Parts: sequence; C-alpha cells; structure tokens
Amino acid sequence: MGLGSIVGTGLFVSLGIAAGVAGHGILLALPLAALLALFNGLSSAQLAAAHPKSGGTYEYGYRFLSPSLGFSAGWMFLLAKSASAATAALGVAGALLLFLGVEGGGALVRVGIGAATVALLTVLVAGGIRRSNQANLVIVGVTLAIFVLFLAVGLPQALPVLLDGNPDGLHGGASGATRSAATDGSGGLDLLGGGFGALFHATALLFVAYTGYGRIATLGEEVREPRRTIPLAIWATLGVVAVLYLGVAVVALGSLGADGFAEATAGTAAPLQVVAGELGFPLLPTILAVAAVTAMVGVLLNLLLGLSRVALAMGRRRDLPVVLERIHTPTASPRVAVGAVGAVVLALVLLGDVRTTWSFSAFTVLIYYGITNLAALRLPADLRLYPRWIPVLGLAGCLLLAFQVEPVYWAMGLGLLGVGLVGRAVAGRWNARRSS
Repeated sequence: MGLGSIVGTGLFVSLGIAAGVAGHGILLALPLAALLALFNGLSSAQLAAAHPKSGGTYEYGYRFLSPSLGFSAGWMFLLAKSASAATAALGVAGALLLFLGVEGGGALVRVGIGAATVALLTVLVAGGIRRSNQANLVIVGVTLAIFVLFLAVGLPQALPVLLDGNPDGLHGGASGATRSAATDGSGGLDLLGGGFGALFHATALLFVAYTGYGRIATLGEEVREPRRTIPLAIWATLGVVAVLYLGVAVVALGSLGADGFAEATAGTAAPLQVVAGELGFPLLPTILAVAAVTAMVGVLLNLLLGLSRVALAMGRRRDLPVVLERIHTPTASPRVAVGAVGAVVLALVLLGDVRTTWSFSAFTVLIYYGITNLAALRLPADLRLYPRWIPVLGLAGCLLLAFQVEPVYWAMGLGLLGVGLVGRAVAGRWNARRSS
C-alpha cells in the first residue's frame, strides 16, 4: 500500500525538477528528504495508533490541537494533493506522448491529454470505482520490475560517467574545463555547487516525492498490532523508495547530466523515458513509458479518492460547504465531493507546468506535516511510541524547508490558507445565525 501510494509522480517528475535546482546536489538532497519523511512518518504512525480514525492530520489536529489547526491541516492537504494530482496528470500526458512517438504538439497537447485524464478518472471515481489491493499489487509489481531492469542496464553505464565528472552525460564528451562544473576539482562530485540554499530547496521539492506513507498510518483500524506493524511498514517503504530514487538519480545524471535531465523534465514531463533512450537497450524507453503511465494513473486515481474523502469529512464538520457531504446512495460515492475535487485538479492542470504544480505542492504538504508533528508533540506520555525529539526535528525540518521554495509559491500557499480560515469563520457565523 505504501509503495503504491508513493512510487509514481515523484519518481517520474520530481527528480528532474530538483536537478534543475541543485544539479548533482540531489544525491545529497534525496537522503535528507528521506530522513525528514521518516520523522514525519513515525509521527503519523504514533498518532494513528493513538487515534485510529480516517482523515489523517485533519482528525489529529482536531483531537490533539485545535479546530483551527485541524481545519488548516485539512485545507493544506486538499491544496497539496490537488497540486500533486495535477502534476500526475501532466506526467501521464508526457509519458503517453513519448510512448506514442509524438514529439510535436508542445504544452497545449500535454495539457489537453492531462485534462482528459482527470475528467475520465473523476467520472470513474464518482461511479464508486475503487482499486482493489490486488490491482495495487499488480501496478506496484510491474513498476518495480521495470525499474530493476532500468537500474541493471543503466547503473553500469552511468555510474562511471558520473564519477568521472562528465556534466553532459553519456554522450557529452566534456573537456577538462567543463568537467570542473560537475566536480570539486579533485575528481569527486561537487554536491554543494549551488550552496546550501539550493540544497534545501531541492530537499523541499524531493520531500513531496516521499509522501504517501500517511496512507499507511490510516490503516490503524485494519491491521494487527498497529503499534508494531505500522512503524515497520513505514521504515520498510521509505527504505525501498530511498534506494530506488537514489539509483534512478544516478542513472539519470550519468546519462543526461543535471542540465539535460532538468531540460527533459521541463520539455516532456516524462524525463526518464528520455534517459532510457540514452542507454541503448532496445525497447527500454517503451517499457518505461508503460510503467510511467500505469504508475501515475494509479497515483492520480488514489489521490482523487483520498481528496474526495477528506472533502467529504470537512463537509460533514461544516468546514467546507455542507453539500460536499452528499452521498449517492446506489454507489455509496460522495459524487459532489468527487466532482469538486476533479474541478480543482482540472484547473491546476490548465497551468500546464509541472514545476509550478510541484513547487506549490511542496510548500503546502510541508505545512501539513508540520501540523502532524505538532500534534504528535501533544500526545500524552502513555500514548507516545517514540521520544519527543522525533516530532521536534520533523517540525523544525518542515518549517525550514517550506520556505526554501520560491517566495511566490509560499506566498500563494499562505494567502490561500488565510482565505480558507476567513471563509470558515464567515461560514461558522452564518450557520450560527441560521441555527438561532
């Protein structure tokens, strides 16, 4: 479940975006992001064990903090995951175009395909369609098997090039002058060439690629020994994902170079297929495109399901319009909530830029997990599974990295948080007047 929720857009899109920020520094940013994700995952795990109720940090905020912080968590979740869903839709479009061998059309065609994907999946989710665990297993199994092949083919070729300090990849033929741009002057990789600001910015972007472990924490009601099983599942999931991401990053940087990898992400929204084309293995780009489409469609479907259920819960509490709580009886589906979520994701897809949607998602999801850690700090001693320094470091890391993205994105996120809180206050007064 954890792998099915995580392996998708982050793997196929975020690595290239982060490479454009920090270059080879993503090899250091990836483990930093994984460490922060582990702190947040363990905070989520102990909250789920103490308060096993669906809704994630939206519920934890209400239970252990305050209604305002609970609402803020739910509102940030909706904003963050809507942006992630839009990124997934654009990634599906880019992967599909490469799979079909269509090189023309540009951003307009990708936006059209992404919008059509969102519309189709919104209709499916509104009809009560849910992925079974068996389908999730197939999707994850196919994706991981393909990436084992990708790493087996790519690492022997890309790793020597990367260690040699060639900034242009397999076919770059860099001179000694250009070689210094990727090394520290002694043949080793320069992981801090962009400074700590670029490193932390890339870490913030890559942190989003690890999120999804919260889905594991919500299973507290459905697993045996949740106080033991959930933390083990989080450790195992993040460990597998971290190794996978690091291996893929090495192959990508060694194949295209940091600049080429970033350009492929901006130009196609499916950079790993471009990487596969450099490796000289027949059919690998086609096979990888299949994995990209299936994984990101699965993530998008999962996000639409999760987003609509949070919107439903917030409608029931009157934190969002009450109409969102309506259930279509024959299908037991919250169709109004699904339609509203689909419309928001569709609007974000129309932006047409995966970097914009991903950067916005990075800020909002870091605020969301900041509230998660704050709630974990308020757990009574008898319910705590881990020492307090874990949520303390998680909270500090979230707040630090949230403001490492471009100011326009965190200003937009804070502005929308303010709009949400004001709207909630106005709606509360209106409902109070009606009741009286």
